[in-house]
Amino acid sequence: MPSETPSHVARTRSGEPATLLEAISEALWEEMERDERVFLLGEDIGAYGGAFKVTRGFLERFGPSRVIDTPISEGGFTGAAAGAAHMGLRPVVEMQFMDFISPAYDVLTNYIATSLYRGAGPMPLVVRGPVGGGNRGGPFHSQNVEMAFFHTPGLKIVYPSNPRDAKGLLKSAIRDDNPVIFEEHKGLYRAPHCREVLPAEDYAIPLGSARTALEGDDLTIVTYGLMVHRSLEAAAELARDGIRAEVIDLRTLLPLDEEAIADSLKRTGKLLIVHEDTRTGGIAGEIAIRMNEQAFEWLDGPILRVTAIDSPVPFSGELEDYFLPGVRDVVIAARYLVEY
Repeated sequence: MPSETPSHVARTRSGEPATLLEAISEALWEEMERDERVFLLGEDIGAYGGAFKVTRGFLERFGPSRVIDTPISEGGFTGAAAGAAHMGLRPVVEMQFMDFISPAYDVLTNYIATSLYRGAGPMPLVVRGPVGGGNRGGPFHSQNVEMAFFHTPGLKIVYPSNPRDAKGLLKSAIRDDNPVIFEEHKGLYRAPHCREVLPAEDYAIPLGSARTALEGDDLTIVTYGLMVHRSLEAAAELARDGIRAEVIDLRTLLPLDEEAIADSLKRTGKLLIVHEDTRTGGIAGEIAIRMNEQAFEWLDGPILRVTAIDSPVPFSGELEDYFLPGVRDVVIAARYLVEY
């Protein structure tokens, strides 16, 4: 069987900047080489190499017993992955689009998330796939699914914004003994502005740890995924007016790094939460109440949020642009807070 590493999973060794998609491929490849218990399953991931070609070349290297093409049955193959995890394997499930995770909601919330609590043992399982709008995919190929699972004890939720974090977080997710939902914004997969030279050494980034993407002292912007880039663009515009925004990239949504948010808020006194998910029931509400409980005396203004509107993702490009939060929305909210 050929053992050559495809070019798209070998950027580190050549020193070339890697895209987010390549970083994810590289993490999967390296973990499969490191641990023979790791295997992949999902729709069209083998011979076709995946809808976005994340697993191109994997079937030739690892064979059909570790790169498994499944029927179109998300609930079925997620349940099969749970059984494999019970038997000591470490499955990584690909959802072709994360919108279609909903048929697996039952097995994820009622069975997988409760496994350890019921005495059934560890559940080392990752469910990963593309999320997010901006690509004119309409309501069935553009959703952010994090809050459908945020309420479920026993699950972890990861949502990286850049290649270095994507690789390190995915390695940690695969090595974790708990089930992890790993969201990848398709708008960042091959984005020219989202490329990095990855560390040559093996590395993993701990789950549950936010990072400071930009330091500032006038207000705190808390965000994740594609909105990290939108928030950094907004911060650059604000800086031209002398406003120094601090941007916190959550990276992991569950568990949530409350300490990082509170520490920043205590220095700036102002908090703006930005996410692409819809407004009602979004993570902004949970962060706001936690900071109200933990850092109320440091607040110098109301906690604000910039989000998508409460609607399914539109097919129309003009409507989708209106639906999604943009740089201008962040700038307007930030200026209001600073002047409050």
